[in-house]
Amino acid sequence: MNIRNNIDKVSLKKINTEKIFSVKCNFDVFGFEDKSEHVPDIDSTYKFDPKTTHSILAGFACNRRVLIQGYHGTGKSTHIEQVAARLNWPCIRINLDSHISRIDLIGKDAIVLKDNKQITQFQDGMLPWAYKNPVALVFDEYDAGRPDVMFVIQRILESDGKLTLLDQSRVIKPNKYFRLFATANTVGLGDTSGLYHGTQQINQGQMDRWNIVSTLNYLSNDQESKIILSKVSNLNNKEGKEIIQNMVSTADLTRSGFINGDVSTVMSPRTVITWAENYLLFKDVEYAFKLSFLNRCDEMERPTIEEYFQRSFGIDITDAKIVNVKE
Repeated sequence: MNIRNNIDKVSLKKINTEKIFSVKCNFDVFGFEDKSEHVPDIDSTYKFDPKTTHSILAGFACNRRVLIQGYHGTGKSTHIEQVAARLNWPCIRINLDSHISRIDLIGKDAIVLKDNKQITQFQDGMLPWAYKNPVALVFDEYDAGRPDVMFVIQRILESDGKLTLLDQSRVIKPNKYFRLFATANTVGLGDTSGLYHGTQQINQGQMDRWNIVSTLNYLSNDQESKIILSKVSNLNNKEGKEIIQNMVSTADLTRSGFINGDVSTVMSPRTVITWAENYLLFKDVEYAFKLSFLNRCDEMERPTIEEYFQRSFGIDITDAKIVNVKE
């Protein structure tokens, strides 16, 4: 990967957090003057959660290890990316699904061509590369990682910890501007809700090494509606706004139903955006609802979900008609 190894030669700039993030910090926050290829693109429509933003900024400014926990679709990883984008901080995401192994992270021997001869040479994985560079490394689905992977990560949870590669007899010191973040649906206790199959219980000794654990919840209905309208701008008119509000209201009812134990599937903001996009395609709010959410729900729970739809839109789902929205 092509990225500068010597960040000390790159100038830094002080960030006005109140102006950019609407968050007042009692510590100085610096970003990079120049933007590299691994800096995420800025989403100008993104809405920052103040408390979560404050935690992430502390991670960047003070080299704290930050874990963001919350329900799916709340924008945990995107939140970190959008902070990094405004700091010009290179950011790499790794999804810790069950297929990611220790070898994937650390590296492995590979056959390379050198001086017209094939030789076996060790190729660093993503972790040693990131550790040596000015990169914010984000582990998505942290609570779904395999045990062998989790013990590798534990080595770098100390802010000044060194990464020891026993196979190579190497000890890697962290770059001064290496940062570590993670996102998870649970807080290391495993799947206690039945919603996140495949999540693991995390060693509490490892959990203790995360300096900051922040929770990102769903936004208020008004905030969520504004975000969806910014993403699906063709609905930004009187009729469209009313439909979006009803969609968000339906989603909110599924979340309340989940908390109360009535349903096991939650409609995330991501799903609401998909529903709105499908509505633009099919011009049928009921059909788009079925395609985007209802068809993935348990058949025993569908009457309850349909009731949520009826309460929000004021019509029975079987009687829903095609409603056109002005483009």
